[in-house]
Amino acid sequence: MKTWICLLLAATAAGPHLGAEGTGTGAALRFEEVGAQAGLRHIHSTRRFAGKHADVLRMFTSGGAAAAVGDFDNDGLEDVFVTNSDNGMPNKLFRNLGGFRFSDVTAKAGVAGGNDPNSIVADALWFDYDNDGWQDLLVVRFGTPLLYHNDQDGTFRDVSSASGLDRFANTIAVIAFDYDRDGLLDLLLGHYFKDVNLLDLKQRQVLPDNLDNAHNGGGVGLWRNLGGGRFEEATQKAGLAEHSGWTLDAGHGDFDNDGHPDIYLACDYGTDRVFFNKGDGTFRDATTEALGGFDTKKGMNAEVADYNNDGFLDVYVTNITDEYMKECNMLWFNNGDGTFTDLSKETGTCDTLWGWGAKFADFDNDGWQDLYAVNGLRSAGEKNYIPVLFEMIITPDIDFSDVANWPDIGQMTWSGYQKSKLFRNLSGEIFRESSAQAGVDNDLDGRGVALADFDRDGRIDIYQTNADQPALLYRNTTTECGNWLALRLVGDPRSAWKGMRSSRDAVGARLSLSVQGQTLVREVQGGNGYSGQSSKIVHFGLGAAQKVDSLQIRWPSGRVEAVEVPLNSFSTILEGKGLVRKMPAETSDGRD
Repeated sequence: MKTWICLLLAATAAGPHLGAEGTGTGAALRFEEVGAQAGLRHIHSTRRFAGKHADVLRMFTSGGAAAAVGDFDNDGLEDVFVTNSDNGMPNKLFRNLGGFRFSDVTAKAGVAGGNDPNSIVADALWFDYDNDGWQDLLVVRFGTPLLYHNDQDGTFRDVSSASGLDRFANTIAVIAFDYDRDGLLDLLLGHYFKDVNLLDLKQRQVLPDNLDNAHNGGGVGLWRNLGGGRFEEATQKAGLAEHSGWTLDAGHGDFDNDGHPDIYLACDYGTDRVFFNKGDGTFRDATTEALGGFDTKKGMNAEVADYNNDGFLDVYVTNITDEYMKECNMLWFNNGDGTFTDLSKETGTCDTLWGWGAKFADFDNDGWQDLYAVNGLRSAGEKNYIPVLFEMIITPDIDFSDVANWPDIGQMTWSGYQKSKLFRNLSGEIFRESSAQAGVDNDLDGRGVALADFDRDGRIDIYQTNADQPALLYRNTTTECGNWLALRLVGDPRSAWKGMRSSRDAVGARLSLSVQGQTLVREVQGGNGYSGQSSKIVHFGLGAAQKVDSLQIRWPSGRVEAVEVPLNSFSTILEGKGLVRKMPAETSDGRD
C-alpha cells in the first residue's frame, strides 16, 4: 500500500509554530522492531579468554558491540556495518536494498576479519579519508586498526600496512574530524586499557588502579591525515598525551562557536575531559573551568547536540546508577561562555541505570531533539554479582588493578535486565520518559545506538547493538509528525577559503536554520556516541511550519553560504554550488 502519512499530517497539522509535542497534537512516538524481517538480525559475541582470569577479563571487554551507518555504494540508501568480538567471529556488512530490506554482502566486500588470536574488534567508522567521494571503513581493535579502502565496486581493500596506523592500543572508540581544517579527516582514538596485550597477559595489574580516579588507562591517540592514505600520530604535539584516563567514548563539536572543533572525552573510573581547539593544531585542557572541577563518575557516552535550540552545542554523558553506584547521568548545558552546567536532574534525563550509548534525534519532527539511551551490563542468572563485588571493594588495601583480586562472575547477573529509555523533548525544558509507550523498552544489554532514516520516509529510525545478544532495528512508525529537511553536505577539498579547506564528508560543517522565530543548529558529525556511528545526513524537524525563513551553512573551510531547499525532501548541497540534487521522500511503506 502506498502511503505518505507523515507528510499528509504535517501539511494539515494545526498551528503555525513549532509544537512541544508532535506538531502540537500530543501524538505518541511509535516504533516497530523489524530486525528479523528486514534481514538485519546480527548477534554479537564478546571475546572468550583462556586461563584462570578469563571470567573477569571477559567482563571488562564486554563492550565492542558496535554499528556504523554509511552509504558505502552511493545509492542514496544508508547501509550498516556491525562488529563482532569473539575469536574468528565475522563482522557484518549489510547493504540497504530499500523498502526496509537488507542483504548481507560481507563476503563480497571482504570486511569480515579482525577478530584473530591477538586482536579484539571494538568499534568501526565510515569516513572518506582520501576525498574520492566513497566511504572507506576503519575497524578499531584491542590491537592495531584495520583501514579498508572502498574500491567503488562493492569491495574493499585492506590498506592498513601502508597507512601508518600501526600502534598497538586497546581502542574502544573512534571519531573522524578535521581538527586542523586542512580538508583531510583526522582520527581520534579512545583507548580503554593501557597498551598491554590482554590475550597474552604478562602481568596481573591491568585493571583500574582506583574505582573513582584511575590514571592507568589508555588515554587517546590523535592521528593526523597526511593525504595519500598516510596518517601520523600527533597526540603529543596536539597536547593530548597527558591524558591517561580509561576513555570509553569521544565526541567532537564546536562548543565555543569559533569555527574549530573541540573534544569531549567520556572516561570510565575517573573524570571526563574537555579540550578546546586553539586553532593552531593544539588543544587546551579546559576541564576544570568548563565542567567546574573533576568528576568521579563512570563516563560511558559522549553525545553532542543543541537540545534546547539556543545555538550552543550541549553534551550528554551516560554514567552508572544501580544498587551500588548512584551517579546520575550528565546533561551538560552549554552556557555559551566556555563553561557547562549539568542539568540532567532538572531535565529528567539523570537516570538511565547502567548507561551505554545514547543519541539525540527529532523522532517526531516537532523541532525538538529527543533522546534514546540503552542500558544494562550483564543479564544472566538469578544471583546478583553486586554483593559479591562489594565484599572486594570494602577489603582494606585491596589492589583494584590486580585481575586476581576480582571475584569471578560465573552465571551471576550484574546490573542486567534494564530497559532502554526514550526521552521525549518537551520544548527544550524537560524530557518525558516514553519508552514503553513508544515500544522501545527492551531489556537487552544495550551498547551502541546508530540512527538513520533507513527507508527515506522523513522519520529517523533506530539500530541498537547488544552484547552477546541480537541487535534490534526499530522502524519509526510515528503517524502524526511534522515537516522536515534532510541534507547531505559535500565539501570541496580543492577550494581553499582563507587558508582552510573542507573535507568531502564536510564533517564539522554547521547548519543554522531559522523557522518561525527559532534557530535550529546542527553539525555534521563523525561518529559521536558510544559504539554507534549515525548517518551524516543532517535532519531537521520543522513541526507545522510550512516554510523555512533561512538556512545558513558554515563549512569547515570557513565559507558561509545561504541556501534554499525544498521541504520534505532529501537535498544534496555542494560547497560553493548550493543545491545540486533534490529527491522527495519515499512514498512506499515497504510492505506492498
